[in-house]
Amino acid sequence: MSGDTAEVTSWPPTILGLAELGHRAFRGEDLGALRAALESRVGSDPADAAAWLDLGIIHEYSFRPEEGRACQAQALRHERVFRAPAGNGAEGLRLLMFVAPGEIITNVPVSFLLHGSDVTLNLVFLTPDETLPDRLPEHDVAMVGVCESEANLPYLAQLDALLPGWPRPVLLDPAGIRAMERDSLWRLLDGAPGIFMPPTFSLSRGQVRNLALGATPEHADLALAARAPFLLRPVDSHGGHGLERIEASSDIAEYLNRNAAETFFLSPFIDYRGPDGLYRKYRVALVDGQPFLCHMALAEQWMLHYVNAGMYEDADKRRAESEAFSCFDSTFAMRHAAALKALHERVGLEYIIIDCAETADGALLVFEAGTAMVVHDMDSAEVYPYKAPNMRRIFEAFRAMLQRRACAYVSGADERSPQSTGT
Repeated sequence: MSGDTAEVTSWPPTILGLAELGHRAFRGEDLGALRAALESRVGSDPADAAAWLDLGIIHEYSFRPEEGRACQAQALRHERVFRAPAGNGAEGLRLLMFVAPGEIITNVPVSFLLHGSDVTLNLVFLTPDETLPDRLPEHDVAMVGVCESEANLPYLAQLDALLPGWPRPVLLDPAGIRAMERDSLWRLLDGAPGIFMPPTFSLSRGQVRNLALGATPEHADLALAARAPFLLRPVDSHGGHGLERIEASSDIAEYLNRNAAETFFLSPFIDYRGPDGLYRKYRVALVDGQPFLCHMALAEQWMLHYVNAGMYEDADKRRAESEAFSCFDSTFAMRHAAALKALHERVGLEYIIIDCAETADGALLVFEAGTAMVVHDMDSAEVYPYKAPNMRRIFEAFRAMLQRRACAYVSGADERSPQSTGT
């Protein structure tokens, strides 16, 4: 595209997309001028779907999710297929990804994995109770971008019906995505060698209130998990929102007063501090089963996220993370090789992100697994000089996986693809 606000007449409409706009925001660029230009575009042409979609992303990056959803809805009134061109300008692989309407965490943020590559990404938005668009772009491989959540279950059900017999290789089976629901994954991983995932139960607001009143759950595993301290969080919450450690049943009523959700996840609290008293939390990507470290955060608090660990401010913590990257293949990945292999085989997906730690007895402690987590190379090279090379390894492995799937495809697919059309 010749410019950020150039008129686009080709199909599908060309967007800047998540990764390009994310990199600009991370670099500290003022997106106000771009937002104004996009607003001018939709003012002149209310049917400019690409401008509406990029405008919605900018609103979300600016912590205005409602405005973002409204802009996305305007975009989808006019078009359901969009193109993010290859980052390096080359014409390489063509990836078609099925996505659901919603915020960034609704779908696999795959454009970050493709940043700077020769892969053209085409997004196809699903809509409730509607068939696919009559016209779809040519593609070498397809992918389910819809992530696991209660809101996304209808879209995953749509894909269950649509994808059998699809005339291109398809990555990320909907069944494997659904299997990563918190209260399903621990059962799936139960008994896997070297893995410990705390049992997680979905409870209604009334069931949680009964715990506050001293009721003992009939289910023995739930009764054991509900012994204080335990964790409560709203279903479909992310980033620690609404996650709290309950020290006694008397704390539950106040927790419910602070959280209006109707359904919660309950799991036992696991103390995963290391011998030095610090908690360490790892984010690991499995690409075709091969593990890669995405980041490692360490801090004194148990509810640990990279953004609250003080990594930017503490050179010693960054040094520890750098060391974790440098020896990951020969230490962490080797210690947990059997566990990671079992997780990959049981979930059955080509791409999985795991947030995990290590227990005192050496097991892989799995907090969650999914496809929605962002893996990116946006961190400052001056502050984190070790990150970009390691992120490139993940990106290259993901690109190679797409290539393998495309190369394994038997020729003649065009004749078997009535919805496919050249662009």
